[in-house]
Formats: sequence, C-alpha cells, structure tokens
Amino acid sequence: MIALEGVSKNYRISSGVRSVLRDVNLTVRRGEKVGVLGRNGSGKSTLLRIVAGTEQPSSGSLTRTMSVSWPLAFTGAFQGALTGKDNLRFVCRIYGVDYEDALIFVEDFTELGRYLNEPMQTYSTGMRARLGFAISMAVDFDCMLIDEVIAVGDSFFHQKCYEELFVRRADRAMIVVSHDPHLVKTYCSTFMVLDRGDLRQFDSVDEAYRYYEASQSAVSTA
Repeated sequence: MIALEGVSKNYRISSGVRSVLRDVNLTVRRGEKVGVLGRNGSGKSTLLRIVAGTEQPSSGSLTRTMSVSWPLAFTGAFQGALTGKDNLRFVCRIYGVDYEDALIFVEDFTELGRYLNEPMQTYSTGMRARLGFAISMAVDFDCMLIDEVIAVGDSFFHQKCYEELFVRRADRAMIVVSHDPHLVKTYCSTFMVLDRGDLRQFDSVDEAYRYYEASQSAVSTA
C-alpha cells in the first residue's frame, strides 16, 4: 500500500511561497490503477516525485509498504559521465537485480546498440528516455509511476512501451498522471483531478474530465 496523508508541498520563489500540493490524501493498494488528470503545472510530476521518494513533502506523511518505481523515463539520478551499461549496473546493485539478465533485456528493448558503451552525457534526450524506461522495466517494482510522456521515438517503439507496461505488467499497481482522459480511461479504475494543489476523486473518468475541463475554463477566464 501507498498512503499520503495531509501532504503539502511548497516552494520558495522570488515573490514568496508557492503551494503546489495542499493537504493531499491518496491511498493506492496492490494492483490498483489510479489516474490523475491535471493541466501542465498543476503539480502532477511533483506528486510522483514525492511518492517515489525523490522529493520530500513540506508537511504530511507518506507510507509505502510496496516497492515503487521512479517516474518512468526519469533519468535525473543517472550519472552522465558513466556509460549506459554502467548506470544499469549501478541500479542493479541497488535493487538486487541480476545485471546480466537486465542487460539482455535493456539491449533488446532500447535498440541503442554501441551507445550503451558511451557516456550518457553524449545521449540525446530521446536516447536517455529510452534507457530510463528500459531500466525501469528491468526492475520488478510493485507500483509503477507513469508520467504522461511514457515513450519516445516512432510508433513501433511506442507500441513496445505500451506492451511492456500495460500488458506484461497488468497486475502491478500504477499511478498514471496525464491530461489525456483516453489514457486514464483505458488503463485506470480510480479517477482523480489535481487542480491548483487540491486532489479530488471522482466515480468515473467522464465526471473527472468534466470537472477538469471546467477548471481549465475557469483558469483561462480568470
């Protein structure tokens, strides 16, 4: 289980303090698929980073009793001076994953070839995202954190990502943050909207999307 209780996140900016999350409560159980709709800048990625443990809340509590991935395709914790293979080896040591098995999967999935022997600082953004996604799949997490951009490249590679994540790992818990109601409706069973720091739950994705659209209109006319 993952449980956020009264979680808030504030950032100090030049004009004062900006509240990104305000008193957020969220519970995710094993196998549950939670979809969070929200506009750009609403705090979706911040929410995922807090759940992943890469960022700490300003207040409130977070409880995790199952393993949680980092946000998919996130490569901020990788060392640019190390090769793709060396970064994979480092992650495997941390999570107790067999490196040789993981390497076979990553080589096949990323299709990066000789670039896996090159420093990650020489990679394009797309190459880094491919490697980050593949390494996420190489570790057996109980809960996957999915940002709205979960794949890069051509349509064939997109399909590989969806197959690996939503078909082969259909039994995993997931938190999917997006502004695409179709994605949320297709893969999630619990529907929420993150709007100006507040997280609200709805009975259906259609109801959630109507609220999301209304909140968008309110912002644009304010």
